[in-house]
Amino acid sequence: MKDLRNLTEAEMQELAAEAGQPAFRGRQLFGWVYKGRTDFREMTNLPEVFTAWLEEHAQLDSLKLLARQKSKTDGTQKFLYGLKDGNAVETVFMKYKYGNTVCVSSQAGCRMHCAFCASGINGLVRGLTAGEIISQVLDTERETGEKISRIVVMGTGEPFDNYEQISRFLHILHEKDGRNMSSRNMTVSTCGLVPMIHRFSEEFPQVNLAVSLHAPEDELRDQLMPVNHRYPLEELIPACRAYTEKTGRRITFEYALIRGKNDTDESIGKLIHLLRGMLCHVNLIPLNEVSETGLLTSGRKRAEEVRSRLEDAGIPATVRRQLGADIDGACGQLRLKAQKSGN
Repeated sequence: MKDLRNLTEAEMQELAAEAGQPAFRGRQLFGWVYKGRTDFREMTNLPEVFTAWLEEHAQLDSLKLLARQKSKTDGTQKFLYGLKDGNAVETVFMKYKYGNTVCVSSQAGCRMHCAFCASGINGLVRGLTAGEIISQVLDTERETGEKISRIVVMGTGEPFDNYEQISRFLHILHEKDGRNMSSRNMTVSTCGLVPMIHRFSEEFPQVNLAVSLHAPEDELRDQLMPVNHRYPLEELIPACRAYTEKTGRRITFEYALIRGKNDTDESIGKLIHLLRGMLCHVNLIPLNEVSETGLLTSGRKRAEEVRSRLEDAGIPATVRRQLGADIDGACGQLRLKAQKSGN
């Protein structure tokens, strides 16, 4: 059975040909899939013979909704979706003045083991297929009843550790007969896999790139982010500069402020020295505390102080709006809670 949510428009045209139908039927099918239809009988412009063939040879599976949390303060919603193999992934729906954003997961678990993150506590199980990532978007629209206009790949997992499926996901979202989503409304985050940053700049120059930095020196970044042993700052920062020069687009550095670790005046001075002169923006994040890590947040007041210092040094910075503070807001928290309870 072919998972239609995992197919490009060209592949759906090939599927139509396999069913003895003209190519335009594949285009029609593709359009219905990205209108969120899951019943072939609702695809009213498809002939009966094609509909019957699809029911026998194709599937449009939704994910299984395992848990849902909704913030009482800002409308943020967090979903725990079950996969066919029994794994689960998190998806976050966020409301902004400029439209709705969904944050999708790219893997079940994560192998990067960042010290402050719940996603990697139990390691990596597997990467998600493009169809499973797309299902997070379509199913969240169905559950919320609201249109999603922006996508961020910042949930559980390291997207560039699942590059081929992320690539397929981005291409499918961008196809004009489907979602027709602008590349500039998509953002992918990485912890710093240098070869993939170079590849991404070549293949997706219009998609936004965010890099989880979280420390301005190797010794501290080694402690917080083991990936730094493989791709230290002396490789990562030049790769980021090359990205901005290649694409002409600003890069975002994510910097989670951890009390007594990376929020000191000395650390911020080193951060300024590291980034000065780069086409970049720093997204300061008061750490969303995860009890298992033992790390504490610097708090919003300190984050504003750091923002002011960065901007005084000519480095654009903002403090991330804390969405979903009254729910399991940090990546991996809801999934970890479900694993502990045996669900």
